[in-house]
This record gives sequence, C-alpha cells and structure tokens, in this order.
Amino acid sequence: MAKARNVPFEVEDPERIPTPRYYDADFYQREVEQLWPHVWQMACRVEQIPEIGDWIEYSNLGKSVIIVRGKDGIKAFHNACRHRGVPLTDGASHGNCKGKGFICPFHGWRWNSEGKNSFVYGRHLFSKRQLDEADLALRPCRSEIAIGCVFINFDDEATSLRDQLGPLAVGLDAYHADKMRAEWCFGTILPANWKVAMEAFMEGYHVMRTHPQLQQKVPILYNSMYGMDTGGIGVPINIHRSMKENIEDQVEHMQLLSDGMAGMCHAKDVAVARTLIDVDLPDDPQQAIMHWFGMVNHCVTEAARVRGEPAPDLNRIAMETPVKAVEFIFPNYFLLPFLSSMAAYRIRPLGPESCMFELWSLTHFPEGQEPPPVMETIMLPHDSDRFPQIPRQDYSNIPIQQKGLHAEGFDFMRLSKDIEGLISNYQRIIDGYLKGAPNERLLAATQKLAGNFDGPILDLGL
Repeated sequence: MAKARNVPFEVEDPERIPTPRYYDADFYQREVEQLWPHVWQMACRVEQIPEIGDWIEYSNLGKSVIIVRGKDGIKAFHNACRHRGVPLTDGASHGNCKGKGFICPFHGWRWNSEGKNSFVYGRHLFSKRQLDEADLALRPCRSEIAIGCVFINFDDEATSLRDQLGPLAVGLDAYHADKMRAEWCFGTILPANWKVAMEAFMEGYHVMRTHPQLQQKVPILYNSMYGMDTGGIGVPINIHRSMKENIEDQVEHMQLLSDGMAGMCHAKDVAVARTLIDVDLPDDPQQAIMHWFGMVNHCVTEAARVRGEPAPDLNRIAMETPVKAVEFIFPNYFLLPFLSSMAAYRIRPLGPESCMFELWSLTHFPEGQEPPPVMETIMLPHDSDRFPQIPRQDYSNIPIQQKGLHAEGFDFMRLSKDIEGLISNYQRIIDGYLKGAPNERLLAATQKLAGNFDGPILDLGL
C-alpha cells in the first residue's frame, strides 16, 4: 500500500478551512499534479458533436483533448501529433474531420476520426518501428457519457463516473437530463481561486444579502431555512396574507428566478404556474401549499408533453428520486434543476487566484425542433450587465472575497456545521486526492456529496 502524502494546509477541523488553500502557489500546484489528473471533468455537451466527424476541443491546465464522434460513437484523444507533438486542432475549438481527418499543421501527418493514422508524408524517411500502426495511433483519453455531457479522465485507474455519481445519476436520469439542450452559454474570468468561485454556490444562506430581491418576495421561505421563521405553523407561508396572496408571492418568486437566471426556472414553466394562482385548495395551510406545488409539477409536466418535449414526471421525481435545487458533481460541475429546466456551471482553474466560470441554460425542446448547438462560450467581463442578475450579484462578491482572504489574522473560513457542510466535505475530498487515498475511499466519500447542498458536515471516512 502506498504511503500517504503530507498535505499542506490540510483541513484538520471540518468547520474551519485554512485560507492559504485559496491562494498558496504550492498548494495550487499540488492540485494541478495530484487532483486534476485523476478526476472526471465535464468536457463538452453531446449535442455539440451530433454528426460523424464532428469534434470539439477541451483544455484545462495545459492539457488538451479532442472529443470526436466516429462511426463507432464518441471517443476522446490526447491532442498531440504522434510525430512532433503539435496540437492537431490548429487553433480551432471545433469542426468536422470527416473525409480530411485531423491534419497536423507542422508536417501534414493525418489521423481519422477513429484515431488511426492515415497519412505520413515521406514514409520512406522513417524507420519501420516508428510507423507501427498501433504505436502511431492517437492516444485515447478515457471518456464517459452522462447527463447529456461527455466527461473525460486522464486516470485509467479511476473509478467510473457512473459509480461516482451513485444515486444522483438515477435522479438526473429521471429528470431526462440527457435530453436537455443548451439555450446559451456565457463565461468570464474571475480574479479568484476556483474553489472560492465554487463555494458561492454551495449554500443558499447568502440569498438574504446577495440576492435581496428573492428574500424580499418570500422572506418566510428563506427564513424558514436559515432564520427559524415558519410563521408559527411549520410551513413557509405568510399567515397575515390570504392563501391566494401567498400563491401569488410564490409565482412572483419564480418570475424573479426566471428573470434573474435567464432560464433555470424557465419562462414556459412560470406561465403555467400563473394559471394556477386562483385554484381551489384545502383549508389547511400546510396541505394547501403542498397541494399547490404538486399541481404545478403536474401541469408543467403535462404542458411540456403537449408541446412534444421529453418531459420528466416531476411529481414522481419528487417522491422517488428527489434532487436538490443545486447538485454538485465533484470536482467542478454544478446542475441547478428547477421544474422542467436547469442551469449548469463549470469552473476551471487558471492560476492560484484566477479561474474561468461558464454557465449554461438548459431545457427540453420538442424532438426535431432543437436549436442549433451552442458551440462557443460568450466571454464577458465579470461585471458585465449582459450577465443575468443573479450570477452578476454572485460575481460581485467573489473577487472581493478573494482579496479578503489575504487579510492579516484571517486564518480560516468559519463554516456552519449544518448548512455549509458541502464546502467542508468537498475540500476534505480534495485532501484525500492530495494524500493519495485509495480509490474506494475516495469513491465512497464523493458519493456522499449528492444532495449535500445546504447540508451538514459529514463523516467521509477519509
């Protein structure tokens, strides 16, 4: 058994995260070398490569991979000519290689969509062993398809992505996440460590101050989760307003989410909810609000099916395979499901105090009416008013938090054991990778992150 490695700035108290983990150059380098080569990374969306020969490049931390659809399905290859190592994509981010293949811009060697070499200029100049077919083939990179995405992993010994997702995969499959399509994708460079950027989305405790428009519309909803205010009857409604007024508040809250995310809570679902403001409900407030949400789930599902969309049964999901409002897929991918649609976030490190943040709006479309795939990320300044309101509000905090981490005497993040547990839990899994923990322990710990948004600090067994 391999000897465990020492970890600088290790999380020794699960409620306190040492701040140098967010800016120390040596710690960052440990992540680059001992974390990222061994984890599943969301590389692209499946709809981006629909036809044979379609390819897209994914890069992170200096490593580049080509994901290509061949005649036998989707595969991934390391993006380097087997002659002198030049990237085969020649500066492009996507394209189609059917017919011509991948052509090295340096000497013109070629490979087809299956990774097989198809042309060497001046073959007679090379020793026979240099041109062995198997040795000359592009080097495959491990890949798996899940939830409508292609994930890659540089570690052939890592556990499967499906195993890592565990029960979360069942819930996302029930949601028909694999049938969703992107409406748009925005990205930005944040002057912050990648973990700082991610942790802004690991709890809803920040809504009161960061997203006041949401808190002000349904204060009791958020206070019931974070402020111990349940209106005295155990459900998040305003007892000083009629049930119809409470329902109107819920619909307007949905509208704020829809406007604030330009998706996620999709406009088509808000329109359905509006038709249910003035409906007959049970007299008991708790039964009434639960009944109303059940009606919304049912009517959103039925409306989507009438439109011809591959809609999930939202009430069945709620009962049998529930998913949280935010689901985190270690190490850097988020899904935020709301009724029929979702938002998605991907964060990639660029340095100890810099990262790329991308966000997508995902929804279902009738078969045959899907929009063209979104091939490019629209890159914007992090304070651009082209971002929807809610991520723009989050981005206003992240850069200044990074600065604050350098304050004299601020030695650790101070976490709630009850609702900021996801931050502690994923950070300690990072430590597991840096220590060289066995794969089976890393797998068991990572599976516990499913449904852990707004959740407690857990015993991870690491």
